[in-house]
Amino acid sequence: MTDLSPSQRTWKVFKRNKIAVGGMFFIIIITLIAILGYLIMPDSTPMANNMAIQLSIKKPGSEFMMLRLRKTEPVDTVNIFTKMLFGQPSFYRDIPITNYHYTKDSIIADEYIGAEDKPERKAYFAPAGGTNGLKNPTLGGWGAYHRTFWLGTDVYGRDMLSRLILGSRISLAVGLMSVIISMLLGVTIGAVAGYFGGWIDAALSWLMNILWALPALLLVIAISFALGKGLWQIFIAVGLSMWVEVARLVRGQVMSLKQVEFVEAARSLGFNNTRIISRHILPNIVGPVLVLASSNFASAILLEAGLSFLGFGAQPPMPTWGSMIKEHYGYIVMDSAYLAIMPGLAIMLLVYAFNLVTVGLRDAFDIKSQSTRI
Repeated sequence: MTDLSPSQRTWKVFKRNKIAVGGMFFIIIITLIAILGYLIMPDSTPMANNMAIQLSIKKPGSEFMMLRLRKTEPVDTVNIFTKMLFGQPSFYRDIPITNYHYTKDSIIADEYIGAEDKPERKAYFAPAGGTNGLKNPTLGGWGAYHRTFWLGTDVYGRDMLSRLILGSRISLAVGLMSVIISMLLGVTIGAVAGYFGGWIDAALSWLMNILWALPALLLVIAISFALGKGLWQIFIAVGLSMWVEVARLVRGQVMSLKQVEFVEAARSLGFNNTRIISRHILPNIVGPVLVLASSNFASAILLEAGLSFLGFGAQPPMPTWGSMIKEHYGYIVMDSAYLAIMPGLAIMLLVYAFNLVTVGLRDAFDIKSQSTRI
């Protein structure tokens, strides 16, 4: 392996850890699903918030006949990129039914109310006609089709599969933005403290020690109180709670490198401190920083889920895995425990995958376990 570059050697060692590679591919698959989002979700309406209260808490695999009526009010058609990011408002009104028949310009349907209730017969005006199996009726038209809820429905009759997919986007977005914020702050402050030393190091280390003593969740809640509730506020709050760990790691690494020969040679050539830190020291500590970034990604997902469960995260109707557990944890002792187990299992698998990648990166970069906190 002597003829390989450092990055090639790192990748070769990482590939030997099959479990870590499996975790990486799982993360890639979840990321692709999150990016495609509304394009692959059964419910592509904004926030996957298409409610049908009659279908509340239906088991996975439940199938219902739906009467689809085209809305009379105009609905704008968005382009594919807008739909992928924000969804497409529904052109239709979906009504669960048990039976129907068409007479002249009306549809007589037995509307489904509940498993133990008798269907309620109603008439709907639909002059354009329609047919069984039609999912995309024209303006004023209608269609009747069978819809399967593969992971069931939640307490409001919303499709659980769609909300789980959209929840993965929130978790990954929070993890990514939080890691970026924590890395920018932590690397900058840690490098300055470790390189310059003296009173600068003492002041920054005092700040780091104060924040280090505070529990991460309490710190995030305090920052959320100050910034308010919302998705962008969570990005900032979680990012500001994790930079201390990065700064402490970078500070120690910089202190061990700033007196080595190549740094002394750079000083003797007259390079300024900014260039020495950015071009000569930081590239040599990429390994530990990447390992910690992967670990912090998993921590950010857990923090976001905890905040959403407590009501400080993204606000309804935006689906997050933590808020889905909050809405349905009471059903764990009933026969619908899957409503809380599925988002909990999603959190567990994604965090476990990041932890596997973290261990794989640690071994690939040959970082001793006692030199960095994983």
